[in-house]
Amino acid sequence: MIVHVDMDAFYASVELREQPELVERPVAVIVPGRRGIVMTANYLARSFGVHSALPVYQARLRCPGIVLLPQRMDLYRAVSAQIHGVFARYTDVIEPLALDEAYLEVTQAGRTLEDAAHLAQAIQADILTETRLTCSAGVSVNKFLAKFGSGQHKPGGLTVIRPEDVDAPLAALPIEAFFGVGPVIAGKLQAQGISTGAELRSRTLAELQAVLGSGKLAPRLYELARGVDERPVEANRAPQSIGVERTFDHDLSTREALLAELPRITAEVEARLMKRGYVGRTAVLKVSFGDGTTVTRHRTSEQPLTGAVELAEAVTQVLTPELVEGRAVRLLGVNVVNLRPRA
Repeated sequence: MIVHVDMDAFYASVELREQPELVERPVAVIVPGRRGIVMTANYLARSFGVHSALPVYQARLRCPGIVLLPQRMDLYRAVSAQIHGVFARYTDVIEPLALDEAYLEVTQAGRTLEDAAHLAQAIQADILTETRLTCSAGVSVNKFLAKFGSGQHKPGGLTVIRPEDVDAPLAALPIEAFFGVGPVIAGKLQAQGISTGAELRSRTLAELQAVLGSGKLAPRLYELARGVDERPVEANRAPQSIGVERTFDHDLSTREALLAELPRITAEVEARLMKRGYVGRTAVLKVSFGDGTTVTRHRTSEQPLTGAVELAEAVTQVLTPELVEGRAVRLLGVNVVNLRPRA
């Protein structure tokens, strides 16, 4: 039995708690700068179409009276620690997904989904009492259904998804909402007439493999369309990647200018790897252009990539002149994947 807890508009809600005079106004928390972006927005701002990753200038256009607040990550981390302290009272098996959400494994002999729902209500009440913040929760028999449930009645909702009741809601679910489906995969499926859970469920595994290949994704989606998800809740789950992204105040349009930025970025990646105690074998370069398109390139090394110099050398090999070709670059990122503990 799994509970998925998701804080409601977390960063914005923390700011409104600190500045209650803004409660009735549209508010967004932003990464400031000339190319600032929205991290999150309160529900009033969302009603104007303001959402995470939206450029700040567009947020102002969509919602002229919006209040823009710079991020305060130290504050959000402190509040997140309080929230995770509440989780720890109810279970030892906690898989954090971010500062504001987590899976909780609450299986016990004799416990029913109704019992798990009462547990989720107690967690919601404790978080509200101790942080003055609301959260939404989903309760079900697997991670996919629990996360689906937590998004059904925001803010402050609690939804129990029973296995026998999943057919109708999953049938109506857009294909983009299924775990593992990003824009590229969604485009492939939509080109084959698969836009909803019902259309996904109507295809055989062989048909999905013909579209998606012989990897893990086709079997996973085949099962998710039927409400099946065998992934365990992983306490102390290792990170999938560690990296840094830099958004520039002014577009860079030459390879030389981008190469000049790499040492600073890779030095910060090295510091993060050291702090978390990991090394990795694959460096991933991310380049976002002024027109909104993004490309990634990767380089895998035989030896672990441990330092800024090795990282810079690896991504320099894939940051080719052809990749840039005089296009305006607004963001450059370096991530390390294929991680393992440094020891």
